[in-house]
Amino acid sequence: MATMAAIVECREDAFRKIFKFYKRRIPPPNFSDVFDFSKPMTSDKVVQVKIDPQAVSDGDAARVGLQPVRDWRVFNLKGYPGFIFITNPFLRGSQAYWVRQCLKTYPRKPNVCNLDMHMSPSDTQDIWAKSVCNLSRPDGKREPKTLLERLRWVTLGYHYNWNSKTYSANHYTPFPAELRLLSHQIAAACGFPGFSAEAGILNYYRSDSSLGIHVDESELDHSCPLLSFSFGQSAIFLLGGTQRQDPPTAMYMHSGDLMVMSGQSRLLYHAVPRIVPAPQEVAVVEQSSWGSDQQECVSQEDWAVCSEYIQSSRINVTVRQVLGQSQSFPETPLREEHQAEGEDRSKRRKGVYSPQQT
Repeated sequence: MATMAAIVECREDAFRKIFKFYKRRIPPPNFSDVFDFSKPMTSDKVVQVKIDPQAVSDGDAARVGLQPVRDWRVFNLKGYPGFIFITNPFLRGSQAYWVRQCLKTYPRKPNVCNLDMHMSPSDTQDIWAKSVCNLSRPDGKREPKTLLERLRWVTLGYHYNWNSKTYSANHYTPFPAELRLLSHQIAAACGFPGFSAEAGILNYYRSDSSLGIHVDESELDHSCPLLSFSFGQSAIFLLGGTQRQDPPTAMYMHSGDLMVMSGQSRLLYHAVPRIVPAPQEVAVVEQSSWGSDQQECVSQEDWAVCSEYIQSSRINVTVRQVLGQSQSFPETPLREEHQAEGEDRSKRRKGVYSPQQT
């Protein structure tokens, strides 16, 4: 079996080599070099840090399902300035609410999803409603994949144009208020009190899914952090450097874990080569009676569907601020924008590329 040291000796596109190492099925890769922040670690590369417990009050944290900031376990990685890893800061049972939002609420129109590329808006108006009956069948008999199982990505707020690789003022739907509040509290606790969530991408990973090597650089302001939330099954996350020749660091993302990429880490190559079963010792998503003034409890009926889904799948939510203070979008003639969107749909229908999942 190839060792990680042998792989990185040849630095030519070291990131791709390590990506393929963790993605392969036969023979299975060795995961001994993957950092697991949920366990005690002795590596001198990992530094546990304290953040200001006064930045967010206990009441404000609880309203979005978070533990008091003083109880969060927060880490930095040496060599990655601005990278922050937080191990599951959610209150017991509160992850269920966010899973339900990601599966039931956020895929609804007017938000945009991958299914819109080859289906009419009326067919994707309420993906949950069109899927829940089949997912909940007690006899276990299943039709071909439901729309929910075919969901691969959803975009919120400012919607990214994959052809021109830009955002625009003309392609926008209201950003969910509760997700904006959650993101604001986390960013404030990490030292970014002015963060304003303006765009979100939800990725839905099945057991054989992966996310290719990329850099998130399309936002007009790179001084604002990027927030990443993980729910359901675990993933191997690779964080590299500014060049593909830089070998990445591998780490687990378990359900409830958060990453904040700011400063120099904001523009580093990263990828998800593999989804792995969540370990038993890591807290799993569970239903509870948690709720607040802003969030209602998850019903038994809804949770039955959500629970079945995340037993074999992972949901990732990335939230970003597109515009800096006093910034605005460059003017783009509507004709050019509509033409670019039409070309983008055509490429997707023909299977030219899939920007969110590989």
